[in-house]
Amino acid sequence: MKPNNSALVSVAWLSEHLQAPDVRIVDASYFLPAEKRDAQAEFEEAHIPGAVFFDIDEIKDDNSDLPHMLPSPEKFSSRVRNLGLGDGNRIVVYDRLGMRSSPRVWWTFKVFGHSDVTVLDGGLPKWQAEGKPVERGPMRLPGPRHFTARKNSFLVKDKDQMMRNLESQRFQVVDARSRGRFDGSEPELWPGRRSGHIPGSLNLPFTDVIDSASGVLLPNHLLLEHIEKAGIDLSKPIVTTCGSGITASVLALALHEIGHKDFAVYDGSWSEWGLDSSGTPVETGEIASN
Repeated sequence: MKPNNSALVSVAWLSEHLQAPDVRIVDASYFLPAEKRDAQAEFEEAHIPGAVFFDIDEIKDDNSDLPHMLPSPEKFSSRVRNLGLGDGNRIVVYDRLGMRSSPRVWWTFKVFGHSDVTVLDGGLPKWQAEGKPVERGPMRLPGPRHFTARKNSFLVKDKDQMMRNLESQRFQVVDARSRGRFDGSEPELWPGRRSGHIPGSLNLPFTDVIDSASGVLLPNHLLLEHIEKAGIDLSKPIVTTCGSGITASVLALALHEIGHKDFAVYDGSWSEWGLDSSGTPVETGEIASN
């Protein structure tokens, strides 16, 4: 593992610890509906040996019409327990796009009180590029394991808190969507949502913090450069947002890596804020600046 409390592990580290009794590997792959790909079917075609599949669209709040909102602590405990994930495990999360949905599941475990969770830097593409083994077929469950969920509400923001922040400006809001989706010049990917962004928010596309060639998170000095360029003040609390809370977690991971501790994710993100019926204000046009 990397030093300084990094939440990333390398392909080499995971390869060396693949058979360690306390290590559990989680495939957290997720695709947007428009991508028309089946993450679970692709898991059965190829996954890291011993991995279990975490279904982001099933381990969610059943009482919400919004996509993959955080489940209750009781549901989360039940689902991960049945996946053989629990207290005392070192959980390593990856996805098959390198670095897109795995940080969401990393953040989710942290929300529910499991601190010993990391992300495979570069995900499945880097694992395969380095010639590491994969296996086919359905997941082999290791047997239930007790999981104690202790929700950390400081890591999550809801719409009411975001609305109050429009006046209080207690925290900065940083949007991980593309610049075109942020400024309204490109159509919003989620159907039925307006174009634009939360008033006063800043824009740091999640793709800017990932190395395009290798799929790994950028080194800290480059992360800091992008953060400064986006106008983000690291002396203040930060809440990240995106389309539906997935890539906002990539920015949350980047903030963790540079040592910024006061961050949270707006769970509903644009899938909630952008609804015509949400009663929320929307800005378009030029990116906000300090």
